[in-house]
Amino acid sequence: MARDPIVRQSLHESLVAPLREMILNGELRPGEKVPEEQLCEQFGVSRTPIREALKVLAAEGVLQILPHRGAIVSRITEDQINEMFPIMASLERLAGMLACQVASQADIARVRKLHDDMMGFYKADDEASYLRSNRLIHEAFFVIAGNITLLSFYQQILTRIHSCRFVVRKTPEHWRKAVAEHEEMIAAFEARDGERLAALLENHVTDTTVGIARDYLDRERPVPPTAAAAPSRRMRAPAISDRPI
Repeated sequence: MARDPIVRQSLHESLVAPLREMILNGELRPGEKVPEEQLCEQFGVSRTPIREALKVLAAEGVLQILPHRGAIVSRITEDQINEMFPIMASLERLAGMLACQVASQADIARVRKLHDDMMGFYKADDEASYLRSNRLIHEAFFVIAGNITLLSFYQQILTRIHSCRFVVRKTPEHWRKAVAEHEEMIAAFEARDGERLAALLENHVTDTTVGIARDYLDRERPVPPTAAAAPSRRMRAPAISDRPI
């Protein structure tokens, strides 16, 4: 009997997925140095497979490997926002349309449960748990759609924009807006209104998520040294003779 060959996964390949997940979950945040020694202890491996796995993630654009500094979690850039978020919006639109066409009642109930959990985290001001549930909801539409290629494209883009999609902390205004949009999404999904859900998902990315990403860039942008160091003439303390008697 002919048998398919057994595909053996190398040690570093088995490390890529959990390391990527740590980045997507915000355990390793944009701009931070990857703690190789700590990861070796956590996974019970030597530095060699860890470094090989980091090279794979660097090729994906998730990390940067800098001379004499090691691996740094990549930050999002304005160019990536302009190039990748429209692609993500189109992928989400298609996923929402397909998911409404093929979703079972169990699928709809599962997404409703994720949504209700997310709303509970929102009310409890538990942003980390909220962001994880948020990500699971968006991923669920792709899984339910049942298109492996579509899901693969989504995951590739997601790893490149991780720092602004499901990790970055939202302002209260952005958080309220995102929650309101998710309420509309779940209603459209439960009604199996593919056109409505597709439009909501696309707008959620191109408007709300892009706004969050740009605000994040503004907050993370370093202050020019000259501006930070330059003394202000208006704030000069007056000389003794300048003070009123």
